[in-house]
Amino acid sequence: MTNETKKLIVGGTGKTGRRIVARLEERGVPVRVGSRSGEPRFDWKDRSTWSAVLEGVDAIYLAYYPDLTVPGAAEDIGAFGAAAVEAGIDRIVLLSGRGEPEAAVAEQALKDSGAEWTVLRCSWFAQNFSEDYLLDAVLSGEVAVPAGEVPEPFADADDIADVAVAALTEDGHAGRTYEITGARALTFAEAVAEIAGAAGREVRFTSVPAEGYAAALRDHGVPDDVTDLLIYLFTTVLDGRNARPADGVRRALDREPRDFADFARDTAATGVWA
Repeated sequence: MTNETKKLIVGGTGKTGRRIVARLEERGVPVRVGSRSGEPRFDWKDRSTWSAVLEGVDAIYLAYYPDLTVPGAAEDIGAFGAAAVEAGIDRIVLLSGRGEPEAAVAEQALKDSGAEWTVLRCSWFAQNFSEDYLLDAVLSGEVAVPAGEVPEPFADADDIADVAVAALTEDGHAGRTYEITGARALTFAEAVAEIAGAAGREVRFTSVPAEGYAAALRDHGVPDDVTDLLIYLFTTVLDGRNARPADGVRRALDREPRDFADFARDTAATGVWA
């Protein structure tokens, strides 16, 4: 038995969460994963599960599923922050969305809870091409999404995890908002071309209407809330507001963010796109 306090990683099985868990465990830092399959169980929609996961915790990473833009997210974040503060936990690191007004409301709800907060405001993940909804498209040889010529500085989930671990374990990050992006902005067509080059196979990009893309997602059984979120991201957030790379990684870690080319090369080497 140990009386050591733990870092609670809510969303600890997701793209960023599992990376944070791995980094903390490598350092010998005790971790608790907050998820519906965890022990104790955690469910955003069942607040009776919250108190158990907060016991013995001194810092929290929050990744809200499916996204902070969905109805009720800000209320959940504010209530959870207040519950954490009441339990004596005041260090909370929130994964947020760059250029999303609804996410900003959730950020404010966390700040209003009285917690010692750090916000990681992130752009599109590079790993969406390798670990999420765009993987099947890459494997099929065609990425067909409602994206045009607007560039996006894709953020690397490994950079996000490194910043999160720093904010969870080091002083000096409280009260800071880090906008985390990649080193340069690429259009979806350019990103797909870099993936094709790294993977050594043909992968083409096709821009499609949002309505048709939504219909295709629903035909493949994608839940309505996830479909609505993706359409929102493609049609609203991907309008140029986030095209400029930000300096969050440099400010938090005193290094440059990983380049998309590094992501493509390293991911291709795993064989996931073979």
